[in-house]
Amino acid sequence: MSNDMPMLDASTMVLVLALGNLTLCALLTFFNHGPVRAPALTFWGLSKQIQGGAWLLLALGDAGVVPAPISIPGGYALLFAGVAVEAGAAWEAARRPGWRKPTLILGGVAILVFFLCYFVDEEGLRSVAASLLLGAFYLSGAVALGWRWRDASLLQRFLALATGALALVVAARGLSVLLLPRGWGWLSNDLLSQFSSGALYLLLLGNAFGVLLLTRERLQDTLERLETIDPLTDAPNRRGFFQLLAPWIALARRPGLPTALIVFDLDGFKRVNDSYGHPAGDVVLHQMVALCRRQLRDSDQLGRVVGVEFAVLLPRTSLDEAVMVAERIRAAIDTTPVKSERAMIKLTASFGVTTIRPEDSTTSLFQRADEAMQQAKRAGRNRVAPASEAVADI
Repeated sequence: MSNDMPMLDASTMVLVLALGNLTLCALLTFFNHGPVRAPALTFWGLSKQIQGGAWLLLALGDAGVVPAPISIPGGYALLFAGVAVEAGAAWEAARRPGWRKPTLILGGVAILVFFLCYFVDEEGLRSVAASLLLGAFYLSGAVALGWRWRDASLLQRFLALATGALALVVAARGLSVLLLPRGWGWLSNDLLSQFSSGALYLLLLGNAFGVLLLTRERLQDTLERLETIDPLTDAPNRRGFFQLLAPWIALARRPGLPTALIVFDLDGFKRVNDSYGHPAGDVVLHQMVALCRRQLRDSDQLGRVVGVEFAVLLPRTSLDEAVMVAERIRAAIDTTPVKSERAMIKLTASFGVTTIRPEDSTTSLFQRADEAMQQAKRAGRNRVAPASEAVADI
């Protein structure tokens, strides 16, 4: 193969890259198999198929099986298409799918630019174009990985930095040929070509294991989140709310401002599911939680304890203040019908309010708040009842 390819050993490296990409395709097919597939992984697998085909075509051209006028432009066209799809997959994984289409369009532009360079200067200019364009697409993937730097994990940050550095090494080979035809001191173009070959191989390995590890990391984060967060309302579930409550129960044993707990239940919610169906009930619950959150401070915590029973933790809040908060939530629910696909649904809720006492456990605290809520229901529903001393002694 012509020495314009940034390879340590042209024939061996092209074959390694071809087999490596095709092997990753097979692995990813089994990893991402199932009725629901991650879009980013699907695009990434497609990119490896295209790149594997590109490197295989170049390897066949190097072996003399396919004529050079076919293998070189055809192989590079597939290669640019593959790295463009890979960059688009990185933007999809970064939750910026709107950037995927422009990236694919730029892939088509890159193919046209390369063909133009190939026909103008079959040897030198196409080498410059190949290195610069490949480096640019890999650099785009690095930017996508580091897009939300503050929220990114250490693994994602490392991959962003490593991919960016390797992309610059690939692009540096083209820049060196363009700006410094004779090299720069000890860093000759031949040596830089070898560095670029190594960078391409490391990008293959880094992107392969990086994407799989990132996917595994995100799946683990999702599973951990589902343990404490209710997926329907995006509020803490019973376990998550109890975890938030535990330190405040411990603090109640020390002198200081009290912490309040509100427990409320949606009155007659079963009729919503019976009359409009469970999908409408899910919409009602989701919108109701959003409505309640608008009545709370940032420090307050709203959780879905079970079914249609919810709890609100109000740090540093007295009983009278908590009753006022509960009344505000009650009025908001009562006066704001929820819009579903089939109807405007009017809801009411009954509330029980108490404060955490030094001797409280989670059981005694919720028992007191639940009994106050039952008093509100017995009194006619759609009202707020504070826990009385008699209830507290139960």
